[in-house]
Amino acid sequence: MNLQIFFAELKRRNVYRAAVGYCAVSWLLIQIATQVFPFFEISNAIVRWIIIGSIIGFPIAMLVAWAYELTPEGLVREEDVPAGARPGIGRKINFLITGVLALAVALLLFDRFRPGRSAPPEKSIAVLPFENMTADKENAFFADGIQDDILTSLSKISDLKVISRTSTLPYRGKTERNLREIGEALGVATILEGSVRRSGDQVAVTAQLIDTRNDRHLWAQRYDRTMSNALTLQSELAQQIATALHATLSPDEKELMDTKPTENADAYVFYLRARQYENSPDTLLQDYRAADQLYGDAIALDPKFALAHAGLATTRAAIFHYYEPTDVWKTQAFSAAQEALRLQPKLGEGHLALGLCYYWTERDYDRALVEFGAALAATPNDSWVRSLTAAIKRRQGKWEESLEAYERVAALDPQNPNIIRNLLFTYTAVRNWPQADKAVRRLRALVPDATVVQIQGAYVDFSWKGSTAALKATLASIPPGVDPDGNVTAARWDVALIDRDYAAAERALEHCPLAGVSYLNGVVTAKGFLEGCIALARGDTAKAQTEFETARQLFEDAVQEAPEDATRRANLGLLYAFMGNKEAALREGRHAAELMPEAKDAVDGTIVQCFLALIYARVGEPELAFPLLERLLKTPGAVDSTLYSVTLNDLRARWVWDPIRNDPRFERLVAGAK
Repeated sequence: MNLQIFFAELKRRNVYRAAVGYCAVSWLLIQIATQVFPFFEISNAIVRWIIIGSIIGFPIAMLVAWAYELTPEGLVREEDVPAGARPGIGRKINFLITGVLALAVALLLFDRFRPGRSAPPEKSIAVLPFENMTADKENAFFADGIQDDILTSLSKISDLKVISRTSTLPYRGKTERNLREIGEALGVATILEGSVRRSGDQVAVTAQLIDTRNDRHLWAQRYDRTMSNALTLQSELAQQIATALHATLSPDEKELMDTKPTENADAYVFYLRARQYENSPDTLLQDYRAADQLYGDAIALDPKFALAHAGLATTRAAIFHYYEPTDVWKTQAFSAAQEALRLQPKLGEGHLALGLCYYWTERDYDRALVEFGAALAATPNDSWVRSLTAAIKRRQGKWEESLEAYERVAALDPQNPNIIRNLLFTYTAVRNWPQADKAVRRLRALVPDATVVQIQGAYVDFSWKGSTAALKATLASIPPGVDPDGNVTAARWDVALIDRDYAAAERALEHCPLAGVSYLNGVVTAKGFLEGCIALARGDTAKAQTEFETARQLFEDAVQEAPEDATRRANLGLLYAFMGNKEAALREGRHAAELMPEAKDAVDGTIVQCFLALIYARVGEPELAFPLLERLLKTPGAVDSTLYSVTLNDLRARWVWDPIRNDPRFERLVAGAK
């Protein structure tokens, strides 16, 4: 065959032109698919089929170009075109190819330089959840622990930007992972992924570091260790990653990473299990109790395990803060934090724990910020520390500063549900309902199985629009038997009373085997209190008194247990108001307000004022209730997913405000707020 004649024939038959046009169109289709399909959650498998189809179609297109000629009348077989009468549409095809190429280049430039897109820092990394290769799926916590330990070590390197574990959790278990898209979503240039296999005392870990911008493997490694030797693996991996990314370690950072957490492998396993419970986004009492026990087990095996002491301190401070504000938890939390720092004075987690003790148990914001500063110096990539600093601004009444701080943390850690949850709470507190709704949507996508988070998000729709439809839909989607700490029961009871469906409220309590549920802050709310509320709303005062009497001792004991806790006194004052004991109700409500003024805590102090307004309304003091309600409707923080919440729709719908509902001032108040 004369190749010169063959190539000339290819040119004459426009095969070259067809090849260029086919490649340009195929490339354009692939680019459109990869950029557009993710927005519509179209599977990556469709993109792969487009690529495969383009490859398979190429030789077919070339055969068609060889055998046929494009004419104004359509495709005509090559031999049927008269010699010397080549159709004059080649120039049009050239224009078409040029246009397609120009569009492809424009799309490429837009993708590269589109507004809002910036190149991630060179020294940035996300560690995706490690795959659990162990046959016993109950050991999934171990793979999570290895990932978390690597992240903890990396977070100590100030020269790196490290995304938190919570932001990477949505990618767990996904077999189809587009690393370039993940890198863009998290704002990082590199990703570490791997797997863990544990069998008895043997641990096998594989890891690979990938550049997300070009899908290039920077390195891959397999580590086979015994459990005791695996305790330094995270430090070794972190230092290899730092070397690969040309990050510089200070002497203090290297010293912190080289410190072995414990010499006892079994203690380390207890520690990993405890941390999994402590980090649950639902902040459930049952999870904190489990973590408390497991941290204690770890310390029993190794009393010098500083990280376990720090974890024990944060857990006990959380129990005090969220559920049981007693001196016992406060003392134990401080003791554990101080022991962690005695064992390891530079431990970032120890300073964080001590800061939480000052913040959550004493509301000593200045000393808390000092400890958080020390924690951030040791772990500069810890988004939780930055989030806690934003939370303190909220307590100080600096709502806009708090929002700005949370937004900055969310930009650094975009898929951390705990940060988005705090954004949701803050937007709700300032009654910015559109932004709160956006936060709800982000949160639902990040933690679809977090029951409490989903319920709290649904309350936004009620506070904003006065509709319980979202709450009912959310509660209906929760499987039977799922009721952590009684949160689902409490929400079903609450929604039923908002709708004045007393039978549904009774059914919700009947189906709950617990003696008390999580509803009012500071205590486990006795079912007798909830049953008394149903009777009172119905107008059955006698039955209400009987039910409230069964709960009274529990409320009074709670105050005796923590007499300086404003929330518990506010709860007791409200109970007395429901029981018709005006003098006692006013005494407890006012004492609560004295213990927790808004100037001391803009969050809890405002909530105590909500209690006081409700107490005034229930005991026949409208002259005191209305001015306070008018102020609270304009005060950030007077919003909660409970009966004392003060929003326009809470006032309009909740039964607790019935004693003042027919007062002309109530109608003017609601109209003015609207």
